[in-house]
Amino acid sequence: MQKLTETINRMPVVPYIRQCDFAVRKPWVMPERRLLDYLLIYVQEGDCCFEVDDKAYRMGKGDICFIQPNSLNRLEGLTNTVTPFAHFDIFYHAQREESFPTRAGQTNLSAYSHLLQPRLDELAEAKIPVKLKLDNEIKFRNTFLKVVEWWQHPDPVMQLKAQTGLSEIVVMIMEQYAPGVPASKSAPAALSWVTSYLSFHLSDPVGVADMAKRANMSVSRFNELFKMQYGMTPHQFLLDMRVNHACELLRESALSQEKIAAYCGFSDIHHFSKAFRGRMGMAPGEYRKQQ
Repeated sequence: MQKLTETINRMPVVPYIRQCDFAVRKPWVMPERRLLDYLLIYVQEGDCCFEVDDKAYRMGKGDICFIQPNSLNRLEGLTNTVTPFAHFDIFYHAQREESFPTRAGQTNLSAYSHLLQPRLDELAEAKIPVKLKLDNEIKFRNTFLKVVEWWQHPDPVMQLKAQTGLSEIVVMIMEQYAPGVPASKSAPAALSWVTSYLSFHLSDPVGVADMAKRANMSVSRFNELFKMQYGMTPHQFLLDMRVNHACELLRESALSQEKIAAYCGFSDIHHFSKAFRGRMGMAPGEYRKQQ
C-alpha cells in the first residue's frame, strides 16, 4: 500500500476518459495487443472470451471486465454482442492527451513507455481480478452505462458528468480491492504545502534548508519525511518541477532560453541546458523544435 500512497502523491488520481462507446457487433475479434491505459468492458448482451496475460475468461451477460495497463490481451465476441467500454487513465499524466488505445498487433510498447499508466494491482499490492466482483454491482453498472451515454455528447457539461461518473467507478474499484492505507502506515501529510510553495517560488534560489525551515524541521528529518511522502529527494522534486515548467514554456511561448532559465530558477543557461538534457534526453532547443 505504500507504493500506492507514494504514486498518488506524485500522480494524483484524476480519472480521464480517452475513448468510450457502446459497441454493438456481430461475432468479432480484437487481435493480441498490450494496453497503455485501463480498459473497462461491460457485457450487456452476448457471450465473449477475453484472454488476458495468457488466461482465458468467459464473459456473459452482466459480467464486467477490467484490464490493466501492459496486460497482453486478445478479445473475442463469440455471438452478437453489446459491450459498452471505456479506455481511461486513473492517474494524472501531463502527456495524457498523447496516449491512445493501442491497436491490434501492438505488443511492444517500449517506444511509448513514458505514456504507460501505473498498474493499480501492483501499487496496491492487492489482487484485482480481470472479472470484477463488486459488492454493489447494480450501482456500478448503472453508473458505467451513464458514463458511456454522457461521453457521447460533446458539450462541456456532459463531458464533465462523464468524467465525474468515471471517478465514482474508480472509487468503487479501489474501495473493493485497494482499501485505504491504515493510519499507522500512511505517509505523513505534514508536507502537503510543498507543491504550491515551490510553484510560487520556482524562480527563487530555494534550497533544502529553506524548505526544512519552512516545515520547522531539521534538514535530515525533512529529507526523510519528504522522500517518504513524495518518493524522491527534495532536490529531485524541485528539479523535476523546474524542467516540467521549462518544457511548458518551450512549447507554449516564444521566450528565449535565457529567460526560461531565469523563470524556472536555473542559475544560468548552461545550468539549465545541462539539467534539461539530463531529465529529457535532449537539449532545450531540440525539444522546442520537436514540439
